[in-house]
Amino acid sequence: MGVDSGKALSQNPSLHAATLESIHSIISFLESKGIRQKDLPRIFGMCPKILTSNIKTDLNPVFIFLSQYLGVPEHSFRRVINKCPRLLACSVSNQLKPAFFYLQRLGFKDLEALAYNDSVLLVSSVEITLIPKLKYLESLGLSRDEAVEMALRCPALLTFSIENNFKPKFEYFAGVMERKLEDLKEFPQYFAFSLENRIKPRHVKVLQSGVEVPLPLMLKSTDEEFAGLIRQGG
Repeated sequence: MGVDSGKALSQNPSLHAATLESIHSIISFLESKGIRQKDLPRIFGMCPKILTSNIKTDLNPVFIFLSQYLGVPEHSFRRVINKCPRLLACSVSNQLKPAFFYLQRLGFKDLEALAYNDSVLLVSSVEITLIPKLKYLESLGLSRDEAVEMALRCPALLTFSIENNFKPKFEYFAGVMERKLEDLKEFPQYFAFSLENRIKPRHVKVLQSGVEVPLPLMLKSTDEEFAGLIRQGG
């Protein structure tokens, strides 16, 4: 199947007791849902747990959830699963539904976006991952509503590491760039850019040029566009 058996066994020791018949049954079931043979190495490589899942109690409920709660048609199951294979390794009742209802309460109403673009949020723990990200944003001086609005405009915020992403980027934002919170509220995508490869070098060039460049333009523009901005200022 193209799966690293050693890695799969270390991540899912239950595979030692799995029969070829049970594994083939899972493969046949996934294929019946539109998953193709060529998709399986990546899916099983990311989530070996799927290979020992129970079709009736573990896997089928995920597809029912996708259909009933996110409105995903059968012909689009493959697209959603390939985007986030971890969906198949999650409990519908303990993980997917609680995350879905929490996101709905926050204001994530676009089911299509949630299914096809931001499905990683559905496999993220509400208590361990989602809530702490919002609380950190609030700790910067944002109101609850402002933090939520930022997450709605840039859902990836809820997946970023506080220690490895938020903290160093905010320290640079506030301490070195000396920008105001208002800039973050208007452009939450700031946190999606690389600090070392994008934010720092572009900020340095802007300083050297003496040009005033809005944060979104500074980071979103291509290298060619950015060079043009700097030249105009020079």
